[in-house]
Amino acid sequence: MLGTIVNTLCIITGTVVGALLHRGIKDKYKQTLFDALGLASLAIGLNATISHFSESRYPVLFIVSLAIGGVAGTALDIDGRFRRTVARHSRSGASGKNLAAGLSTAILLYCIGPLSMLGPVISALKGDNTFLYTNSCLDLVSSTVFASTYGIGMILAAPVLFLWQGMFYLVATISSSAVSNALMAELLIIGGLMIAGSGLSLLNIKDCKTLNLLPSLLVPVIWFLIKGLFGA
Repeated sequence: MLGTIVNTLCIITGTVVGALLHRGIKDKYKQTLFDALGLASLAIGLNATISHFSESRYPVLFIVSLAIGGVAGTALDIDGRFRRTVARHSRSGASGKNLAAGLSTAILLYCIGPLSMLGPVISALKGDNTFLYTNSCLDLVSSTVFASTYGIGMILAAPVLFLWQGMFYLVATISSSAVSNALMAELLIIGGLMIAGSGLSLLNIKDCKTLNLLPSLLVPVIWFLIKGLFGA
């Protein structure tokens, strides 16, 4: 868990530094950072998806997953509930909406990525934290940029990352075969599209309400569990 702890501390550190710079940055520069985050999210998400297409054993699984997960997430109104909760605990409605958008994007970038998902598994199985240390450096920079745009509230993403990576670490520790390469590829394809969706939202091109797509990540897990039970 050392790598995950370091990763979490880097996000906290970057957020504090970025928050200190927050008030000293003019609005026009904040908008530039906002656009930069959108473009970065778009690039990272599409890269994660495209680079793992060749590893997929079920080419249509991600489409089915997004459809089923999207309908379930919309019915539960995950995105709306999240945004309303953040706005309610923020000082003003406008800042709350901005913070909610920033948090949803940051959580996806921090959590749904190859380094953040494979890192805990490799750490648990081999004791190698290289992936997580690399991810920590990247998150240190991105968290500073996020906080300089959205403020100290972005620190809420840190415990989410800790729990997310901790889950992968625990599952890999209990069963080394539970998180297979095939399952990881499917999760990264779906996760990449979710990150790209956040990029479109940040760029004001299309509000994809990406948090409503979170249940999509459960569909491949359920599929592989069923497949394993019946020995298919």
